[in-house]
Amino acid sequence: MPDPSPAEHAPSREPYLPPATQPVRAVVWTIHLVVPLLGLWLLLARPHLDIEWHDNLSHFWLILVVAGVNVVLGWLISQASARRGDARLLLVSLVFLSSAGFFLLHGLATPGLLHPKGTVGFDLSQPVGLMIASVFAFISALPLGNRAATAVLRSQAALRTGLGVVLVAWGVASLIPGLTPLSETTPPGGVGLGGLSLIGVALYAASAAMMFRLHRRRPAAVLISLITAYALLAEAMIAGMSHYNWHLSWWEWHLLLTLAFLFVAYSAYLQFRREGATAGLFDGVALAATVRRIREEYEEALEELVGHLRRRTESGVPVATRLAGRFRLTEGQAAVLDRAGAALAAERDLSERLGALVDVGRRTRVGLPEPDLLATALDRVRQAYGDVRLSLMRDGHLIPYGPHDPQPGHDVRALAEGAVIAEDGRVVHPLTVKGRLAGALSVPVGVTAQDEALAATLAGQMSISLENARLYQELDTLFRQYMSPAVARSLLADPGQAALGGKLVEVTALFADLRGFTTFSERVSPGEIVEMLNRYHTAAVPCILGNDGTIVQFVGDALLALFNAPVRQGDHAAKAVQAALEMQEASAEVSRQVVAEQAAGLLADVEWPTFRVGVNTGMALVGNIGSPEFRGFNAMGDAVNVAARLQALAEPGTVVIGQATRDQIGPAKVVSLGDLSLKGKEQTVHAYRLITLG
Repeated sequence: MPDPSPAEHAPSREPYLPPATQPVRAVVWTIHLVVPLLGLWLLLARPHLDIEWHDNLSHFWLILVVAGVNVVLGWLISQASARRGDARLLLVSLVFLSSAGFFLLHGLATPGLLHPKGTVGFDLSQPVGLMIASVFAFISALPLGNRAATAVLRSQAALRTGLGVVLVAWGVASLIPGLTPLSETTPPGGVGLGGLSLIGVALYAASAAMMFRLHRRRPAAVLISLITAYALLAEAMIAGMSHYNWHLSWWEWHLLLTLAFLFVAYSAYLQFRREGATAGLFDGVALAATVRRIREEYEEALEELVGHLRRRTESGVPVATRLAGRFRLTEGQAAVLDRAGAALAAERDLSERLGALVDVGRRTRVGLPEPDLLATALDRVRQAYGDVRLSLMRDGHLIPYGPHDPQPGHDVRALAEGAVIAEDGRVVHPLTVKGRLAGALSVPVGVTAQDEALAATLAGQMSISLENARLYQELDTLFRQYMSPAVARSLLADPGQAALGGKLVEVTALFADLRGFTTFSERVSPGEIVEMLNRYHTAAVPCILGNDGTIVQFVGDALLALFNAPVRQGDHAAKAVQAALEMQEASAEVSRQVVAEQAAGLLADVEWPTFRVGVNTGMALVGNIGSPEFRGFNAMGDAVNVAARLQALAEPGTVVIGQATRDQIGPAKVVSLGDLSLKGKEQTVHAYRLITLG
């Protein structure tokens, strides 16, 4: 199964210590490890220096103290393993417990205590204990995956029980006189594991190397102490191979064992003094998956604290205190957590308020109606600012915008003069449109130190949004009376298109007028003429605007519309002829309605005129003509003139198009009218009567 903990395998590109100091510390650490080996070599090479010092009582108490320290360390790491559910911590605890157990048995076998002389068990107990511990150390240093870690944790009872059985059996076998060969007197040359000790040395060395790689990726003081301990235990096994009992070389491996365990104990003590608790002393040794889980737990705790602080929930026990009990934090750590949570909560509140300001500004865009703008903006700012209340001016009074908001009692005159009104935990800012009071915004304050400044900024942004929404509404209403919504939006987004001047642009011009208008006008009253024009134009104008056309002008019964100006359109010819066909359909529907109304006696029995349409494509000078104060959009050129001439030749109810338009509209059903001589044109124009598109 692939190792699910890539963090323990990923190569480390950066050293743990800064480049300037890492070599120095590495040299110092190496000296500490090399000196004992040099001392051992010196004692063995100069036997006269390897003097004998036989003190049974000192030996026993040294063993007892060191074994006690070891047991405490093993118990603490075992507790950390149970608390974190971590297999590596379990194995490291077994390293200390196994070495402590056999070290204690070595002390109990001290000559003169239970046996008058040294025994085989006295010589072998510590090498055997170190060998067993080396196996646990090696496995603990491996990058255990989920499956292996789970298997180790499932076997923890068996491992502890097995270790206990081995210790008890060894103690019985080595401490009861005459029971087994272990309780017999040590032979003159001493007893040891011989070459097997080198296996333990190799396992400790490999364990230290793997732990050092882990330390480079995830620096921790406890890892350094454990690496040093493993290295010292390896040296102790080397020193113990000499078998010169009670000589300085023999005492050296006792000293190495003592230093190894005391080094870890001292490191844990320093970390305890720094953190004030034992809960996380050995977290740096844990597997990567455990470390990630610990981080997630602390992040969850901090998020919980921040959530409570932001909601300002009240309870009998402070939130930080409850979390301290949950994570076994000291009073000082809980205080730090409380301050960190408060700072993070304030930062989150500030970030959300700034984010709301950005969102409100983003919502202030062309085409968004005022009710939609205010509803979405209020919903967003209330998520960040709390109970924000909006009032709008109506008939000289401030009226709540929301149906559930309380009736405001603000001083309208003071707000109109630009005053900011402070209330109980709130500030009220005026909203202005074109310099006049348009409403009031009431914002709660007191959560962060920047609340009042943020409230002023929010009020300014809401004023801009409200003014823009109303301005866009006015412009939209104005523009939609003359051009399609798409054209209106484009002009609002790019006002430069409405600047004075002209450009030579290919356009499709649509010219339409009512055939029979003069005769109709002679036979009816002026009021009936107006009614007739309005009915036809009411039917025709949506056809043009719906196809993104721009109505340039109405001249009596005629109208001129342009496509591809002022906004560019790739399929302007097709849109123009589609608008023309729809106009004729709409006009025919008006004629049918008129006939029905005349039959019912609702209208005078006078024949109404009928639309005829000409469409032509070509180059024209298009632009805004007039002055900065008053201007008009128009098009001039042969293409527009030809459209007017084609319209004049068209039969009532038909659409006539020029050759250039026919070439651009694709498949269509047309009837050729041949080459036509048009007024004002020297060359003929080939024209078609358009039946349908497609």
